[in-house]
Amino acid sequence: MGGGSIAPRGVTKERAEEYKGRVTPYVIIACIVAAIGGSLFGYDIGISGGVTSMDEFLRRFFYSVYQKKRHVHENNYCKYNNQVLAAFTSSLYLAGLVASLVASPITRNHGRRASIICGGISFFVGAILNASAINLAMLLLGRIMLGVGIGFGNQAVPLYLSEMAPAHLRGCLNMMFQLATTLGIFTANMINYGTSKLHPWGWRLSLGLAAAPAFLMTVGGLLLPETPNSLIEQGNKIKGRRVLEKIRGTENVDAEFEDMVDASELARSIKHPFRNILKRRNRPQLIMAILMPTFQILTGINIILFYAPVLFQSMGFKRTASLYSSALTGAVLASSTLVSMATVDRWGRRILLISGGIQMITCQVIVAIILGLKFGSDKELTRGYSIVVVIFICLFVAAFGWSWGPLGWTVPSEIFPLETRSAGQSITVTVNLFFTFAIAQSFLSLLCVMRFGIFLFFSGWIVVMTIFIYLFLPETKGVPIEEMMQLWEKHWFWKKIVLDDQQANNTNGRESAI
Repeated sequence: MGGGSIAPRGVTKERAEEYKGRVTPYVIIACIVAAIGGSLFGYDIGISGGVTSMDEFLRRFFYSVYQKKRHVHENNYCKYNNQVLAAFTSSLYLAGLVASLVASPITRNHGRRASIICGGISFFVGAILNASAINLAMLLLGRIMLGVGIGFGNQAVPLYLSEMAPAHLRGCLNMMFQLATTLGIFTANMINYGTSKLHPWGWRLSLGLAAAPAFLMTVGGLLLPETPNSLIEQGNKIKGRRVLEKIRGTENVDAEFEDMVDASELARSIKHPFRNILKRRNRPQLIMAILMPTFQILTGINIILFYAPVLFQSMGFKRTASLYSSALTGAVLASSTLVSMATVDRWGRRILLISGGIQMITCQVIVAIILGLKFGSDKELTRGYSIVVVIFICLFVAAFGWSWGPLGWTVPSEIFPLETRSAGQSITVTVNLFFTFAIAQSFLSLLCVMRFGIFLFFSGWIVVMTIFIYLFLPETKGVPIEEMMQLWEKHWFWKKIVLDDQQANNTNGRESAI
């Protein structure tokens, strides 16, 4: 997995059975505090859709949308179709995409805490700008600062959680990031429901309260210990071992410490991790880093989470009913993530991803059929069909919450060797934010053009990703991060790529020696 004069296999000794330690209160607290970073991402996802459905906000910044919304005979699917309004939501993710690339070398060279702190400060500034915005330029600048915060946070937090967690509980603890994200969404939905009644400044309170999790993330970053992996990679082996002993609750950490030291020595030999990650032996991880976040967004979850109030209003729900329905979906998402946390290290990643995919396909198709038959440009859903739509949207969100929601972040964060881990996570975040930006910017137009077919579009992608997981993702349950390479060497497909590259390198090495 490495480069230079080090053998490409990197850390290959199977020491996992020798790992000692337990889940200590220290590591639980550290993971909880770090996971607050996920609440930033979630809060913004939840808050955006609610704020963009508030009349006072639209009247001040997007008057043309406000006028269109008031037209009784306007096409229901197209009443919110406005690219500037979409830019309010999507600009954050474009900024996050760029920030995640900047965050990668900072995370690698200065530690995970540095990126967590930078993310918290940026998000705090963005929240203040949005809450006090007096014009569109100020509003978009605040969104960009929020994006920078999310770019840094999404880069560092999943890595921090993966490295602090013991191997046998890594899936559960890593999902604290997704749990915090879902709680952020639910909290934002409930806040929107309350602030929608505060005229005319309720939208300012919704946007400004984002400063609260940003403050907690910044303070947490200052107080948290650095991960032992990062400390050892920076050459501080003594402190790294001391932190490892503390989070494992035992001094008998020789096997895990030796794996970390071996990995860090290999990592330090790699001067250009982004160049190294493109090599053939890292092909499986690179493909997963690109496709997992791509597929996560192409489930269509963001059309529910970004635009839930807008979407429900487009379907004919009244204003307060649409906010209440979106709050319900937020609650379902948060509770279903708990299901995933309880089962991921027992059942594994593959079962959850495949079963979740099947349920999401079913729900999307049913919603599309109901909207296609009972909802049109100039008519609204009856109360009975509206309830059915909400039920199946909630079932869709629940399936996402225990499958692609948390595992779309967990799997990429745990499969990379130390020498390319920050680069790999940067690719994952960049791809995720790129597709989040693309969907956020285009969804209102797609809804107007495709109508109920938008749900069939996303269900088609879920079919593709479910087949991909079945064929190409090995089970990572219980495998130490530093020994993950062996999974690819044993997989029916990836071993052809990884082992062929190793054999070629060994042949070249012998020829050079001769």
